[in-house]
Amino acid sequence: MEVVASAPGKVLMTGGYLILERPNAGIVLSTSARFYAIVKPIHEAIKPESWAWSWTDVKLTSPQLSRESMYKLSRKHLTLQCVSSSESRNPFVENAIQYTIAAAHATFDKNKKEALDKLLLQGLDITILGCNDFYSYRNQIEALGLPLTPEALATLPPFTSITFNSEESNGANCKPEVAKTGLGSSAAMTTAVVAALLHYLGVVNLSTSSADQHQENKNSTDLDIVHMIAQSAHCIAQGKVGSGFDVSSAVYGSQRYVRFSPEVLSAAQAAVKGMPLEEVIGNILNGKWDHERTEFSLPPLMTLLLGEPGTGGSSTPSMVGAVKKWQKADPEKSQETWRKLADANSELETQLNMLRKLAKEHWDAYKCVIENCSRLKPAKWMEGVTELIKAEVVKVLLKAREVMLEIRNHMRTMGEAAGVPIEPESQTKLLDATMNMEGVLLAGVPGAGGFDAVFAVTLGDSSRNVTNAWSSHNVLALLVREDPQGVCLESGDPRCREIISAVSSVNIK
Repeated sequence: MEVVASAPGKVLMTGGYLILERPNAGIVLSTSARFYAIVKPIHEAIKPESWAWSWTDVKLTSPQLSRESMYKLSRKHLTLQCVSSSESRNPFVENAIQYTIAAAHATFDKNKKEALDKLLLQGLDITILGCNDFYSYRNQIEALGLPLTPEALATLPPFTSITFNSEESNGANCKPEVAKTGLGSSAAMTTAVVAALLHYLGVVNLSTSSADQHQENKNSTDLDIVHMIAQSAHCIAQGKVGSGFDVSSAVYGSQRYVRFSPEVLSAAQAAVKGMPLEEVIGNILNGKWDHERTEFSLPPLMTLLLGEPGTGGSSTPSMVGAVKKWQKADPEKSQETWRKLADANSELETQLNMLRKLAKEHWDAYKCVIENCSRLKPAKWMEGVTELIKAEVVKVLLKAREVMLEIRNHMRTMGEAAGVPIEPESQTKLLDATMNMEGVLLAGVPGAGGFDAVFAVTLGDSSRNVTNAWSSHNVLALLVREDPQGVCLESGDPRCREIISAVSSVNIK
């Protein structure tokens, strides 16, 4: 038996910094970039002497990083011990494995535990694969002499290995250089591993990637179990209890999110201090998870674009630390800025929901406006619009733009006060130029900001204007788009699918 599950990466469109504190909300979009986890047995049959084994085998392979690690899993304590590793450890996957197996033990009766034991004695063979969009391949593209365009990015084979940092290590024992694009690879990876293992062990029964089936499962108990285990494993691997929006979107897809109270994971932190894992997981599964999520996705005929500026990454934890320090030093000013930012975030959400409503109720008028505006600069969107409904659609589009500029302004104010580049000057120039292009609704820095990435939301077929303009500014537009679907079961190994599609696209003469 082989089980393959996948979970998406994310873009936090609004809610940077504020999302760390309840009851502030953030809009998080899940993406077409997905992490895959493939789980199958190591041994086809159980060996006769296995009843006496106190350990079972676990093999973890990451082909993109050329890494393979072997572990022994204690059947009594459910803990992992690494016995051989070609490279550094992966705490996210290690915690995902331990917590998932503990969840099976905590929820199964005696008969099911016997079946689980037999399954574990066959060993666990786990392979993890991340879409190219999670990683930066800018260096390879430049080395190949190709332009910084999505087309050049599309020429790379799926699941391309990460570049090797041979310059620094003089070619000896060189470690893979993992330059990321900020899509939340650790959360997507942890969620995919937890989901695949929970399904493989029979704790949950996930649906395949059909959107209809996923819609039915969106509120199911199975997804809630995946969420609780993935959040716990991810937080413990990180060494801190974060807001959890990245894991929530990896499980449930695009949403409006309000974080859970950090106390809900005090049981997981107790595990680090020696409480038995099965007991810890029982507490987590029975805990009061008070996060809030509301379904959300971009209005129709809109495209999410992400660009990689290539000006060096930013450290989110140190930026968050600086903002918290400023909050303590100047509570009055910081509270005022946060309130204004929270109001603006809420207003943008309102305008986007209004556009979704207008699209649903007046599709022809909505479609016509989007197509017209996609060919014009924002200043000309209202010109010649006389029909009432069309004028209403344009008004909401312009209001959304106005609110986005307000959000960016408050983010810059916060960055300047805290002494961190939330929207650095280079990004400001790029975003202003982007927002003035034909068919661009919004542009901003996602999440905590900095130099990592920029995003834009375009109307109709106007995304080509943006990707070309970004390329001329040395910004690589990624292939990733919004995909509101969360975690799901896949029909097979994604590498096989890519080979089949490549073969079928070859013209046989």
